[in-house]
Amino acid sequence: MARKKKAATATNTRAKNLVTKNNPKSPIAEQFRTIRTNLQFTSVDKDLETIVVTSANPSEGKSVTTANVAVVFAQQGKRVLLVDADLRKPTIHYTFRVPNTIGLSNYLIGAQKVSEIASHTDLNKLDVITCGPIPPNPSELLGSNKMKEFIEEAKHTYDMIIFDTPPVHAVTDSQVLGNFVDGVLLVVRSKQTEKDSAVKAKEQLEQSQANILGVVLNDQDIKSSNYYYYYGQ
Repeated sequence: MARKKKAATATNTRAKNLVTKNNPKSPIAEQFRTIRTNLQFTSVDKDLETIVVTSANPSEGKSVTTANVAVVFAQQGKRVLLVDADLRKPTIHYTFRVPNTIGLSNYLIGAQKVSEIASHTDLNKLDVITCGPIPPNPSELLGSNKMKEFIEEAKHTYDMIIFDTPPVHAVTDSQVLGNFVDGVLLVVRSKQTEKDSAVKAKEQLEQSQANILGVVLNDQDIKSSNYYYYYGQ
């Protein structure tokens, strides 16, 4: 059986902001819309409802990519929930300037509903759930039945649920959560992520039975590149 081709997209997220929201007509914003299109083409048999975004190593643009991908899906008209599932070094509350007093960790150990911990953003159709208090056992919480309940509950309200997770080589969190979602998007950084590191991250995700949707090549110098995006195995 032929394997489904995965999308690999070149982008540049050096600007640490929501470029898709603040400058939607920019070339970088257009690259994120290309990522959105590629993701939609990877799932032709059923709707793509849940995505984990991770990276091989820290500081490769994972969280900025996650936030901007969430924005472009919301701009398309989908009801989007962006979840900070990096229960070790959360950043989503900084990006969207929302409180982090209550969030995902509270749901996983308590009795809150998704609607009680979700924060509205100033972008129509985009809500966020922050990390909440950092727990001592992130991997166990993300791999729990309560996490499965969270996903199923969120599906009743949202068309798309996007999770920002820690890097693959740092901890097993993204691999654990990858088993519960429709697919995983891997972010690597041009001129920083070593090829062996990227390949190893891919192998680790595959070993955990995660469905790798594609790879985002971050900080690629588009001017010196002869491609905009490409498809590869």
